Amino acid sequence: MSKHTPPRTHVARRGMRAVARKALPPVVLAIALVGLILADRAGVFGRRPADDRQTYDGREVRVVRVHDGDTFEVDVPDGPKDHTDVRFWGVDTPEVARGDRPGMHFGPEAAAFVRELCEGKTVRLELEPGRDTRDRKWNRLLAWVYLPDGRLLNRMLVERGYGYADPRFDHERSREFRTLQKRAMRDGRGLWKDVRPEDLPTYYRGKLELPAD
Repeated sequence: MSKHTPPRTHVARRGMRAVARKALPPVVLAIALVGLILADRAGVFGRRPADDRQTYDGREVRVVRVHDGDTFEVDVPDGPKDHTDVRFWGVDTPEVARGDRPGMHFGPEAAAFVRELCEGKTVRLELEPGRDTRDRKWNRLLAWVYLPDGRLLNRMLVERGYGYADPRFDHERSREFRTLQKRAMRDGRGLWKDVRPEDLPTYYRGKLELPAD
């Protein structure tokens, strides 16, 4: 062997290092992809978990904070968050004031009604069969909310005039909620007592005949 020829073991080691350097990027890429998939399934990127129905449907949860008349937080982790934002199916309540945005007619009353019934208490969630479990804009869980005594909160809000029967998304109680809203309008309950045409949400303006003064 020439004195300039490296030993076979040294050549073998260099060869192994070269192979390792070539193999390392695919391994790192594979590990990164697995991590991204797991994070996506956990909801880290804002997408809903695939098992919303298994996680929430029929489950009793504690309400930790009421945002307004149709949205609250419950004590179930949701991806990176330690809570889940829940938006009520079938009802749309007036907005409350936030920052520079003014509140809407009867928004504070609707929020206070839900806060008194729910905040710090246990409710049961049910999801609408065959429909998306989240709203697309905010990724909130869409649910029917049952109080400890069995009453359906979504229904109560429409029936007592704290919110509107939301016509934008069809659901299994759409006809019932429209009927409840007509009765609340007729009897002047809640917001219907003194609501003005300009107070109505845009999807109802010019489409509802308000009670006469």
